[in-house]
Amino acid sequence: MSLISETLERLADKNEGALVAYVTGGDPSVDLTNKIVLGLADGGADIVEIGIPFSDPIADGPTIQAAANRALKAKTNPAKILSLVGEVKRKRTVPVVLLTYYNPVYRMGLENFFESAARFGVDGVIVPDLPIEESLEYRKAADAHDVDTVFLAAPSTSDGRLKRIASQSSGFLYLASLFGVTGTRRHLDKNLPRLVRRTRRLADKLPVCVGFGISTPTHVATVLKAGANGAIVGSALVEIVARNINRKDLPELVTRSVRKLKAATHQS
Repeated sequence: MSLISETLERLADKNEGALVAYVTGGDPSVDLTNKIVLGLADGGADIVEIGIPFSDPIADGPTIQAAANRALKAKTNPAKILSLVGEVKRKRTVPVVLLTYYNPVYRMGLENFFESAARFGVDGVIVPDLPIEESLEYRKAADAHDVDTVFLAAPSTSDGRLKRIASQSSGFLYLASLFGVTGTRRHLDKNLPRLVRRTRRLADKLPVCVGFGISTPTHVATVLKAGANGAIVGSALVEIVARNINRKDLPELVTRSVRKLKAATHQS
């Protein structure tokens, strides 16, 4: 059983949801990302998701696009992010998931990418622009190195295709809560609880974590009450980084925000 699966199972046994906390690697620098990620873990994030910056992040909204641009200007690349994961893993036991588009993986080569990912302690990988129909070699390489492959499902994904995505995913299924791109939202779609319940049913025993627009402790509590195993918060945390880049206490600010989000995962 992978560390991601172990973590989600342990939390479920305690009737507790998972908080998956995302930041863009290298925003504004790899060194500061290291401290921010440790801040996420110290705030109670159950799984940390680190984005490898890419020039054309089609699934991401303005907040994360801007973060990727800052990271690329700081000359961040996949090798530096993988090394960052290794540094984090030496200090914390939190599961780490990388979010990357397929181009960086392809350029490194599947075997090289997953060999490096495993060596540095990556627990799972998300590739938003890789269709499940074209993922066979990718999944084979990941499986050979015991790295979970987390695939995404949209609100419009059909029942049959959702079952197929779940059957070929490991760790958890990433359910996008809405159409469009990532970004903070004031309100969640009123149909989201129904979407979560449907996805949980079709995903069978695979845990489901919900992202896109999950921005507040109330949002976290809502998706978990609907039956999700975890809530993924990204843009809200990236905005904190963007607003406070020059503050020396940025990691502490992140820790405090994550602590509030994590408190919402304790289900009664």
